[in-house]
Amino acid sequence: MSNNYKWDKRFIEMTKLVGSWSSCFKDNRQVGAIIVKNKRILTTGYNGAPSGIASCKERGECIRVKNNIKSGTMQEFCYAVHAEQNALIQAAKLGISVDGATLYCTHQPCSICTRLIINAGIKRVVFLEGYPDTFSIQLFNEAEVTFEKFEDLEKNEI
Repeated sequence: MSNNYKWDKRFIEMTKLVGSWSSCFKDNRQVGAIIVKNKRILTTGYNGAPSGIASCKERGECIRVKNNIKSGTMQEFCYAVHAEQNALIQAAKLGISVDGATLYCTHQPCSICTRLIINAGIKRVVFLEGYPDTFSIQLFNEAEVTFEKFEDLEKNEI
């Protein structure tokens, strides 16, 4: 097993922990992201409502479920800021350059987050679960950002 795999596994595990802080009403959308450079965590982000705005958990309902909005569509109709966006915002707020960094995420980024990731200079994205947004894959490929689904090799060992 390569040293890179071990670091990827550590950082993917960290995204799950960060995602557990999410204020999303839906358990399957506990999304976490971390931005890493030279094996150092620069910032973290999870999906949740902006500061001062009540989250869906606090409201007791998900606005997307209430309005029957299909996953992968109308991302703008949600109280939450995406985990990737929050990680990038944190870097900007703290004056941390993410140019050349790797973003680890529990879920494949949507096309909105993808455009932000590309413009921030992130060079590699590693994610755990898919997301129904094929346009983001096209954008990553065109921008030549390395984009890979993490496969846990250890869980398949006998």
